[in-house]
Amino acid sequence: MTLLQHMTQFARSYATRMGPAIKRLGIPDVRHIIAVASGKGGVGKSTSAVNLAVALARNAGLSVGLMDADVYGPSIPRMMNLAGEPRTDESGKLYPLQNFGVKCMSMGFLMKDDKAAVWRGPMVMSAIDTFINKVKWGALDVLVIDMPPGTGDAQLSISQRLSLSGAVMVSTPQDIALIDARRGATMFRNVRVPILGIIENMSYYQCPNCGHQQHIFGRDGAKRTAEDFNMELLGQVPLEMSIRETSDAGSPIVVSQAESREAQVYAKIAARVKQKLDRYADLQTDQQEARAKA
Repeated sequence: MTLLQHMTQFARSYATRMGPAIKRLGIPDVRHIIAVASGKGGVGKSTSAVNLAVALARNAGLSVGLMDADVYGPSIPRMMNLAGEPRTDESGKLYPLQNFGVKCMSMGFLMKDDKAAVWRGPMVMSAIDTFINKVKWGALDVLVIDMPPGTGDAQLSISQRLSLSGAVMVSTPQDIALIDARRGATMFRNVRVPILGIIENMSYYQCPNCGHQQHIFGRDGAKRTAEDFNMELLGQVPLEMSIRETSDAGSPIVVSQAESREAQVYAKIAARVKQKLDRYADLQTDQQEARAKA
């Protein structure tokens, strides 16, 4: 057996041993917690998390929170057009900032725009622990977590410590990006987190003049990955300047151009995620009733 095989076997056995032993925690009054994740940066994970969260609030009518766990590169404040330090209560707990019907918490509220978080792992986990335990989220149907890119300690710790209803993977159709997306999906499955599906971002570019579609980063890569991993392709988001412009302007496209083709893709993704969460809740209820009767 090679060294890599030994390491892989150890990692899988460790996750198997640790999974049932760790008591996953919920957040008071939060019904569902979902992670939006990618194996690598630069694939539009945060843009997807923001538009999904806002679409769940505005289109699906849910009470929604958005936790920016991407501590090293917090971009949620800019995309959500929020700034300033959160208020605290008498016990020191933080009140999330709110816009577009979504409650938000991010390290970006506590740092200057040009200041870097030069932190080691324990500091990152301390920040995330603060967002989990010391924020007054209130009653929420869904808390969306914008995960850090990759499959390191922070991602693994969040997945093992929190009671996640599921994870949404984000990738471009490009093979290099999908390699890392597959690793991310494997990590969630190793720690027994259901995968709600995958979003293919920057799926294609459509010429506004002639309507011709060009698949700049490859074609149907996420669709093939979804088939290989037995997960659902939630949607294919086109490569459009309007998505970038609205994100930079702090006005997500599902708000500022709600009737656009791009916004409708996100709305359909949100509707499908809601359906899956409802089904998950029904399953949990059935299991609890079965255990009560046993």
